[in-house]
Amino acid sequence: MLNAPLQDWPRFIDRDQHRQYIELGGPPISYEQLLAQAPKDIAEQLEPQILADRYTRAQAEVEKLGQTLRGAELDALIIVGDDQKERYHDDNMPSILIYRGQTIRNTPLTEHPGPDWARAASARYYEPEVPREYPVQAALANHLVEFLMGREFDISVADRIAQGKGEGHAFGFVHRRLLQGSSLPVVPIFLNTYYPPNQPSPVRCYKLGQAIAAAVKEWPGQERIGIIASGGLSHFLVDEPLDQRVMDALRQQDEAAFAAIPRNKLNSGNSEIRNWICMAGAARHLSLQQMSYIPAYRTPAGTGTGLCFAAWQ
Repeated sequence: MLNAPLQDWPRFIDRDQHRQYIELGGPPISYEQLLAQAPKDIAEQLEPQILADRYTRAQAEVEKLGQTLRGAELDALIIVGDDQKERYHDDNMPSILIYRGQTIRNTPLTEHPGPDWARAASARYYEPEVPREYPVQAALANHLVEFLMGREFDISVADRIAQGKGEGHAFGFVHRRLLQGSSLPVVPIFLNTYYPPNQPSPVRCYKLGQAIAAAVKEWPGQERIGIIASGGLSHFLVDEPLDQRVMDALRQQDEAAFAAIPRNKLNSGNSEIRNWICMAGAARHLSLQQMSYIPAYRTPAGTGTGLCFAAWQ
């Protein structure tokens, strides 16, 4: 939704009505079932002026977050994101993977089964014309692997992406939209948030973040190292109570609250909350500077995305 223009937000119904949803942590249900139990105020949520206001606010928050990131004078950025079978598949689906190549490639979008408007939105994650190799802080990546293995985390590693392929959307959004093509070295950390049976638990994600922070503290030198979680809160069904629960835990740095989130609520798009929990564990010593939330509904069934933007320093 952040990559699509305002006029395309209502067009997501073309795709949403063919999905299955995990509603409030329960069994899969259809779009038609969601429609029958939609929020009573859903018509108001979809008023053109409301959509326009939320779209404008969302774009402003993306820009603000990008300015914060670009202005932080970082020497390296750890990106915690998920891979939705873009690079890793059922033949090899690591639970936690650290990428340690010298560079990571971003390639133009070449295949997209959806309509042109959806393809245009997806294309914004990727280079427009030719592939680009973005620098990786490989020494830091190796340090993280060794440190985390010593903390009893079993870490998968990769030092390249298959020929002709590039990084997935979670990492492309950071490079293309937030860093705006900057050459800031990164360390990509892939969490399997989406696919059973080896999704890390919420508490495991938080402890992973804590261990990442400890590893960075032991990294020699004076480099400034940042960490970012890439992904939404609830989607593809907006779940405001879940989002508020997560944001309360983020504000309070409440490890027990994160651990208490039922795993059956972290399916489908909601699963990206794991990225946030990992980041929170790493940033627990920092102060929350800003947080905003936009419940971006887009269809009469209540589908959409819980958009959250936050920064700690």
